[in-house]
Amino acid sequence: MAQVIPERMAAEIEGDFVVFVIGMRINKPWKPHKWLPVFLAMPRILKELKANPACGFLGSTSAGLLTVQYWRSFQHLEAYARSHDHEHWPAWVAFNKRTAASRGDVGIWHETYLVRAGDYEAIYSGMPRMGLGSVGDLVPASGKKESAGGRLAKQGVTP
Repeated sequence: MAQVIPERMAAEIEGDFVVFVIGMRINKPWKPHKWLPVFLAMPRILKELKANPACGFLGSTSAGLLTVQYWRSFQHLEAYARSHDHEHWPAWVAFNKRTAASRGDVGIWHETYLVRAGDYEAIYSGMPRMGLGSVGDLVPASGKKESAGGRLAKQGVTP
């Protein structure tokens, strides 16, 4: 079990970064041959990414059928996604073949957010490292960092 940090902490990360949210939805649970390969692909992909820090992957947080990933840049994310030499591409091709005639059996989705340096804020209280706090630095959320507006103002952003 991850160590809980009992204080209020804020996350900070150097420079721009990307938040990539990806998930799946099992629409027809009685068709595991359609959704199980999708479900099993993500752990393999995350393991590969964690083993290769040069790819620009910073880390992730997963919750069931949803994964939030953090990347150094969109270019890093896209290079990995389109690389034929890594886990994602063959899984993506197989998914499209498997579901071409039955797109409604299992759904997948993703959202990509480009975050400029300082255009974010994050707070953790009584939590282990997670989310942005697991890939950036955790600092005490006190003084000017006590409020969300203060954390953004500290970054040079006008709330």
